[in-house]
Amino acid sequence: MEYGSTPSVQIDLNVVDQNIREAVETMAKYHITHRPHIKVHKSVWLANRQQELGCHGITCAKLGEAEVMADGGIDDILLAYPLIGRDKLERYRSLVERGIKVCTIINSLPGARGLSDLGEAMGRRLPVLIELDGGINRGGLKLGDPLIEFGKAIRSFKGIRVEGVEYYGGDIYGLKKSEDIRARAKKERDEIIDGAKELEKLGYDMKVLSGGSSFSIRFPEELEGLTEVRAGNYIFNDNALFSIGMVPVERCAMRVYSTVVARPDDCTAIIDAGTKTLTSDRVNFREGFGYIPEEPDAVIFKCNEEHGFVHCNRKLSWEVGDRISVIPNHACVVPNLCDEIYGFRSGRMERVISIEARGRNR
Repeated sequence: MEYGSTPSVQIDLNVVDQNIREAVETMAKYHITHRPHIKVHKSVWLANRQQELGCHGITCAKLGEAEVMADGGIDDILLAYPLIGRDKLERYRSLVERGIKVCTIINSLPGARGLSDLGEAMGRRLPVLIELDGGINRGGLKLGDPLIEFGKAIRSFKGIRVEGVEYYGGDIYGLKKSEDIRARAKKERDEIIDGAKELEKLGYDMKVLSGGSSFSIRFPEELEGLTEVRAGNYIFNDNALFSIGMVPVERCAMRVYSTVVARPDDCTAIIDAGTKTLTSDRVNFREGFGYIPEEPDAVIFKCNEEHGFVHCNRKLSWEVGDRISVIPNHACVVPNLCDEIYGFRSGRMERVISIEARGRNR
């Protein structure tokens, strides 16, 4: 399965559909809805496909993504990023005034006050989730006194309506063993519920308990009690998940096709995909800049911007002009480097998928 000039990013649509359906169906067994994070693919078509297969709304990282998705017909959006500054608030106002069901997060008094002032100016209470710290010190409120004091401080803010909590346990990506990942998923659920209980004691109605990642959803029974998960990477899967056995190689939907452009020696090859295609991201548990299914022992040991350096401990059979495929280390950042990716179904190219929200990082 390959198409066009290289480097070329291609996805297997049958696998994409299978990955989406599995996430939706396994979560539904535990009464959890799925609100996928679209920063992974930044594609209107893929976001709508997720809705068609049972997802409930989407999650965006930045306002630019939300604006593109709203233009593409998505009208239920969680903006999982604090809005700081007048420019962001005015753009948020525009989304709300368009009739988009949009909710965002708060994790600081200035951020909460800005949204509340906007809500009062609009004559409404804007829905928000309080961000809890998921163990990575990325801005969320820690359980206990910090969360309680914040909850007390915003009770007088008349332009916002707290609907629940949001949590991202990003340190789960550093774990290697299945039992450790399972335990971290349970901890995620427990901390979300504990945070919600602290806020309920202050009089808040916790309708939304939002968590989940492409690692923790592998153990849905440990997330029971949440109302929604926001996994994103699972739609493609990648070397980070495959390298520790969380998914088989057949469930990795994305491949980067590349051409061999030089053979310095029998054990080394140069390919036409470097950091501007594969990115510079590494994984903790496998060497190199991606996994080559056709030659599992080969390692992409170095990347320049437009060159990948491949080495194997035995002679490579490749010739200049041969094409190889690479499962990227981190699928989430690859589409953002492309104008389009190619969707195949049953070995045939079905559609060119535009990456409309590429670069919409503001």
